[in-house]
Amino acid sequence: MQAPPQRLRVWDLPVRIFHWALVALVVSQIVTVSIGGNAMEYHVLGGYAILSLVAFRIVWGLIGTRAARFTNFVRGPRAVLRYALSLNRADVEHHPGHNPLGGWSVMAMLASLVVQAVSGLFADDEIMTTGPLWKYVSEDTASLFNVIHETNALVLLTLICVHLAAILFYLVRKKQNLIVPMFTGSKPVSGPDAESLRPLEGTLRAIVVLTICAAVTLAIVTI
Repeated sequence: MQAPPQRLRVWDLPVRIFHWALVALVVSQIVTVSIGGNAMEYHVLGGYAILSLVAFRIVWGLIGTRAARFTNFVRGPRAVLRYALSLNRADVEHHPGHNPLGGWSVMAMLASLVVQAVSGLFADDEIMTTGPLWKYVSEDTASLFNVIHETNALVLLTLICVHLAAILFYLVRKKQNLIVPMFTGSKPVSGPDAESLRPLEGTLRAIVVLTICAAVTLAIVTI
């Protein structure tokens, strides 16, 4: 007989802070670009902050706690297909962290955020806003980066909508609340996953990583 689920701390504090800080920054980016004018100064600063956060998450995906590591949730096509087929069953596969579909959603969003932040560094909207590195590329290249920046913004918004739709699907159809654990860090975990989850550590390490990422970003945008 399987033991009842234990409520364990799955998401570490750095991941949770990253998640909600990124949400706030993406919202602020949408607002500032909608307002335009002087608000674009804050849009540029928000881009620097997002670049720092995404760089942190990539590093944390390599050296962070178990649920945060890419090796824990990035799965091959077979695992993704098996999980997708299980969504229509009552006994859908359970994963303590991101499920195989969610894992690739995370990777797609991180990739889109990298493209958005980096293209913004070189973009020139030919009105009043330029990225800090636009002067190092030709006018045509800066215009190309601007096109990439605008096009990828639509890709990013699409990924966000898919992410929100997935959250709603799990809440309504699977009775799984994916939002609360991103605040508390805790999820019901059972079976071998409960045994393999070690105590979450590394907040100090995360602060060091984020500081380095922010410093590198600052160095890049001020060269």
